[in-house]
Amino acid sequence: MTTMKRAFFHGLVSMVAVMVLALFMTPFALAAGFKREYKLQVNVGPSFYWGIGATKFADLVREKTDGQINIKPYFGSALLKGAQLKSAQMVAKGVIDCAYESTINISPVIPEANIFHLPFFINTFENLDKMKAGQSGQAVFAAMRKIGLQPLAWAENGFRQVTNSKHPIGKPADLKGLRIRVVGNPMFMDTFRQLGADPVNMNWGDAQTAFQQGVVDGQENPVGVLIPVQIHQYHRYATMWNYLVDPLVIYWNQKQWKAFPSDIRQAIQEAAQTSGRFEIALCRAGLDGNTSLDILKNEFNHTMEVPDPVQFMESKGMTVSFLSTDQVKAFADATAPVLKKWARKLGTDLVDKARADMGR
Repeated sequence: MTTMKRAFFHGLVSMVAVMVLALFMTPFALAAGFKREYKLQVNVGPSFYWGIGATKFADLVREKTDGQINIKPYFGSALLKGAQLKSAQMVAKGVIDCAYESTINISPVIPEANIFHLPFFINTFENLDKMKAGQSGQAVFAAMRKIGLQPLAWAENGFRQVTNSKHPIGKPADLKGLRIRVVGNPMFMDTFRQLGADPVNMNWGDAQTAFQQGVVDGQENPVGVLIPVQIHQYHRYATMWNYLVDPLVIYWNQKQWKAFPSDIRQAIQEAAQTSGRFEIALCRAGLDGNTSLDILKNEFNHTMEVPDPVQFMESKGMTVSFLSTDQVKAFADATAPVLKKWARKLGTDLVDKARADMGR
């Protein structure tokens, strides 16, 4: 055998060996017809409680499916290039596999999700839990199924609070004339206009610059956002008023979901529910007594870096105000026209279901 032939023969043997080795090394997941990677849309970064919950979901799915289903979270709406309001459409079309998403971001496609955004309507964790588990929560899930989404579990971003650089907010008049950065949901805009503020919708990067320049006076977000973005760098005053809430939904492309074997569906479902419970506890830690702190410690062996967010903000020089029942009522009365307007848009049936869920 000539040198050239020997080289060719050895090269051919090596190539075949590599191909055979690759065949035996192919994960069972691929052999079973599963994708190498399932893309998970996440609006925020990995350090936010929301992002931590999404990472937990991916880890649990990998564990519970013995590595057959591997989810990769894409943080900061990277799959959508920042167009976070399109997540529901992209998952429904199968362009994205699944999402750990806010009701705010799905509300343009699932208007029923706005039931959680009615101003001063829910107010407490107890009411929120009743709605998620009740008729109104099921109505949101049913609307998602109609457009090709498979809802798996609830998670949470939290009740949204307001912060500003000017003065404490204890009554509706205190908001008059304040320029407030607000999520671009029309219900949010209506609420702040009704209170006499000047709401402005801008991305977070622009908002930070606007805070520093004094062009924008305040913003609204849950505590789980206020801590990682270090809101104390921009604002001195925080008002804990629970004016509306921002639940999260973990969901999957419905067609893809139905094609999974039943054991895989069950494993993913369990992972979603467990990660949702973990993430909800992260968001509520320090805000519901010891309840969520105990869940994190006893069920997840997790210790919060900031176990008392209010004390943390105060330690950074912020004045944190909690509204009394009468003060909350004053804000509710002032925004009643907004609630009435949006209740009509959402439908009296859905609003009645929510009221029934809360025992009203």
